[in-house]
Amino acid sequence: MDARKLALLCRKIADDKKAENIVTLDVRKLSTVTDFFVIMSATSEPHMRAIADEISEKVEIETGERPRAVDGTIRGNWVVMDYVDVIIHIMRSDTRQHYDLEGLWSDAPRLRGRKAATPRKKRTPAGR
Repeated sequence: MDARKLALLCRKIADDKKAENIVTLDVRKLSTVTDFFVIMSATSEPHMRAIADEISEKVEIETGERPRAVDGTIRGNWVVMDYVDVIIHIMRSDTRQHYDLEGLWSDAPRLRGRKAATPRKKRTPAGR
């Protein structure tokens, strides 16, 4: 699976687990370390663990890939999952605000994730 698709897959999995404020940065032109960052916030230690576990399990099922490394701890408020071309950052909101990765990589274009379209209500003509 190419890096862009993997980044968007991780984003979708995190969104399904209710990660907050998910941002996907394309750093290919800015970094030789990786191609994409997927940055998100978790509301609690169990939430952070659930997101990390879900990403790890579903990516392995979908692609056969496992993270090369996982660094950080749930209690440390920041977990990094390294898929070589995609690096996932799961952070508590206060930690995320403090380190401001989006600010540090502000030159990186953001990828838009696909969200399911909200069904539109049918309009009925007035008087019917």
